Amino acid sequence: MELVSIADVRAAAEDIAGAVVRTPLLPTLWDDELWLKPESLQPVGSFKLRGATHAVARLDPAARSRGVVTHSSGNHGQALAYAARAFGVPCTVVVPEGAPQVKVARMRALGADVRLVPPARRFAEAEQVVVDTGAVLVPPFDHPWIIAGQGTIGLEIIADLPDVDVVLVPVGGGGLASGVATAVRALRPSTAVVGVEPLLAADARESLAAGEVVVWDVERTYRTCADGLRTNLSELTLAHLRDRLDGIVTVTEDEIVAALGRLLGEARLVAEPSGAVALAARLFHRDELPPGRTVAVVTGGNADPHVLAAALR
Repeated sequence: MELVSIADVRAAAEDIAGAVVRTPLLPTLWDDELWLKPESLQPVGSFKLRGATHAVARLDPAARSRGVVTHSSGNHGQALAYAARAFGVPCTVVVPEGAPQVKVARMRALGADVRLVPPARRFAEAEQVVVDTGAVLVPPFDHPWIIAGQGTIGLEIIADLPDVDVVLVPVGGGGLASGVATAVRALRPSTAVVGVEPLLAADARESLAAGEVVVWDVERTYRTCADGLRTNLSELTLAHLRDRLDGIVTVTEDEIVAALGRLLGEARLVAEPSGAVALAARLFHRDELPPGRTVAVVTGGNADPHVLAAALR
């Protein structure tokens, strides 16, 4: 299987320049070896805008004119809707029932045709839209263009903190971790890239241990509050992670909520549960991580207000 290269990531950086915010690295007051990469500051509130913008930019004009479709619990759907609107093309998003209403509302506000379906039907429904309309399927993570786009985060981290020792990256479908690990491994091989996922959706850890994709059904993964990390790996992302990820740790629900509260109260960052897992690993599992200067990627800030209120309590 051909993996994404550093040249692919650099090409993606050129494609998204000007359309995506180049987020800063923020030092933390409570840990002088920790920086936060706040992708929650993107216009749509998450890192997903990078991959979605790169994918739409790479489509040939004829294909793009037929529109795009995806399946998403929210952040990739918002990102694709935003990118599609920028290119002036239609966008359909198939959303699993139970997705946060704040994300669904924002997708609609961006002009997307949102279709709510039972979680197990989201893939089939997206494929049916392709058949019915001729739209191009832009998956949330299982595509080289998406992986390369997300990998631009790694380029920026190395540019801003060249002597970084550890990069902590949330893992859901694995596109972000695949891209970031690709960039960091190529530019600074001594830096460890460590994935983080919820204990209640630890399919990636199990897949890496087994050497093959292990699928957890929705009844298991939907137990976690980190809704953006309920997705299983693909063969493509597993191949990248096996080759380029230095390890994976898991965090509990209580640890995720505590990290969310720390981001709100001390870093002044609005984050969603999925965006807080990398910090949770640093806060509660530091003994499992390599030492040194560490960057935790805060992947998104599209949180339900009730979740934020609970974290502050």
